[in-house]
Amino acid sequence: MQATAVHPSVYTSLAIAAFILWRMYSRVRRVIGRQTLSTVRPWLTVTLFPLLFVLLAVGAAMSQQPMAVVALLSGALLGVVLGIIGHRLTTFEVTPQGLFYTPNAHLGIALSLLMMGRIAWRYFQISMVVDTSTPGPGMGFANSPLTLLIFGTLAGYYVCYAVGLLRWQRQVRTGAAVTAESGATPIAAPIAAPGEDG
Repeated sequence: MQATAVHPSVYTSLAIAAFILWRMYSRVRRVIGRQTLSTVRPWLTVTLFPLLFVLLAVGAAMSQQPMAVVALLSGALLGVVLGIIGHRLTTFEVTPQGLFYTPNAHLGIALSLLMMGRIAWRYFQISMVVDTSTPGPGMGFANSPLTLLIFGTLAGYYVCYAVGLLRWQRQVRTGAAVTAESGATPIAAPIAAPGEDG
């Protein structure tokens, strides 16, 4: 009986899926309830997601599916819009104990479950392929227009939201520095979401 060879794209897909699932798990845990603003997580998001986005964009450009790149870019644009909406729906708090924010749980969980469902379905298809030496329905996971659309949406959302958090943190620190120099009593004020300050 001839041994079946694993298609190289499967390893790339598994690595991408593992990273996304880890981010989804972390995200689901964070979107529920009040969160302390981390000085590390937003920077990880704005660094790792764009790198993965570029890798997928290159792979999509080299694929035989012309709609792959369009789907990825369209998803990213949609994600940015959702990120701005999510940021505006977030409750921000400036306290003596630190900076806190409460994200909109429904939006974050819905996007996370959407990607989880897509990954589960694609790998169910992979498990149904007997001969993996030739591309099957699961081999094009990283180049599937629908998968790239969903990933692009998540990437755009997470990066936009993380940028919003970093801007809010900078605005709070700038305001605190001005207050300290003037000797006035600090007053917590609402911080504008991205796009609201022109």
